Amino acid sequence: MGKKSGWEVLSEKELSEVQKFAEEYMDFMSKNKTEREFVQASMEIAEQWGLSYRVFHGKTLGIFRPQGNPVEEGLRIIAAHVDAPRIDLKPQPVLEKENFVLFNTHYYGGIKKYQWLSIPLALHGVVIKKDGTKVEIRIGENEREPVLTIPDLLPHLSRKQMEKKATEIIEGENLDCIAGSKPAKVKENRFKKFILDLLKKNYGIEEEDLISSELQLVPAWNAREVGLDGSLIGAYGQDDRVCSFTALKAIAGMGGGNRTPVVILYDKEEIGSTGNTGATSRIIEDIVIEVLEELGIEPTYKNIRKTLNASVCLSADVNAGVNPLFPEVHDTTNAARLGYGLVLTKYTGHRGKGGTNDAHAELVYEIRRIFNENNVLWQTGELGKVDEGGGGTVARFIAEFGIDTIDSGVPLLAMHSPFEISSKIDVYQAYRGFRAFLES
Repeated sequence: MGKKSGWEVLSEKELSEVQKFAEEYMDFMSKNKTEREFVQASMEIAEQWGLSYRVFHGKTLGIFRPQGNPVEEGLRIIAAHVDAPRIDLKPQPVLEKENFVLFNTHYYGGIKKYQWLSIPLALHGVVIKKDGTKVEIRIGENEREPVLTIPDLLPHLSRKQMEKKATEIIEGENLDCIAGSKPAKVKENRFKKFILDLLKKNYGIEEEDLISSELQLVPAWNAREVGLDGSLIGAYGQDDRVCSFTALKAIAGMGGGNRTPVVILYDKEEIGSTGNTGATSRIIEDIVIEVLEELGIEPTYKNIRKTLNASVCLSADVNAGVNPLFPEVHDTTNAARLGYGLVLTKYTGHRGKGGTNDAHAELVYEIRRIFNENNVLWQTGELGKVDEGGGGTVARFIAEFGIDTIDSGVPLLAMHSPFEISSKIDVYQAYRGFRAFLES
């Protein structure tokens, strides 16, 4: 539509605000690399701002500010997700092979497996010991700490590997990381014994305790500015923590509005929104009940249904920005671009809109009006050409409750890679757009 980049239209004062917000965002992303860590940090922010919240199994969080009459006016909901593609340790992960100790893994979400080879990895998560004690693990983030890695094959011996399809360069069953190579002074399994003794000494963990654990391998690097001009942000997990963070800041910083604002940070979106912490659960109904009770309204089935049917939701998830190295996968007329603002996505899905929510035209108009009236930089977007592939969000699951829902989020390059790229402009405009929506 002939729009200009945000770098061309924002004032120096606005660009200063963009930079300040980006620095806070990068710091938050560097410190919180799992859904548990993100939820815990978000709870602390909610408490600082006096917001009501409810946490579900430590992995999903609902934040709300009860006001108005939700039964008649509905809620203003932003739904994002805090899980990200990663590599999980299996329940019995410790292997000894060729005088190395390996952690056996199972990848989570849609990854290009080869992108996780020969990069420094940190180990995050929790272990529940046999006495019920929870031990938090975070190894590899401090520069003085060791990291883990999945070693790739040297090019000199890669003839057969290089003839394979990209999906077969390494099999999922072989994504095992090196955990050590020192032997213990025993006759059998001496390398494995050394690592198990180390876990026992440092964390009080027995091998059997690993069965009741959630341990994740994530990139062991901080969020960084990208480009000689520092205009971009590179970080792990921006899908979809960039929308989660901006939504969190929006509800914390909002200054008006008559309807109850709600932000839900879901788990398990990357594997289909399943389980009792995903968007296919009844969490949204639980939050409605909490809101009604805080306002002194009886949470009858009728009141819950009326509230849901009167509500509007932004499914805050990222979109694919035009990649200058691969522009051919986009319909460039309808594709989002980095630096041009928050993306409004009428539909996602696969090919013939399979699995999409496809927002009503009336809702598209309403969100467009809110953004325009609040001078939010925004653009439209699609997830690639019609037959190129596709993807989905939590939008269709939220809509099943009767809630008018549309996707809106930040465009990324290299989505689902260990180092996703966003524009500082778009991150800040997401915050402004989400806040304007919650205040409307």
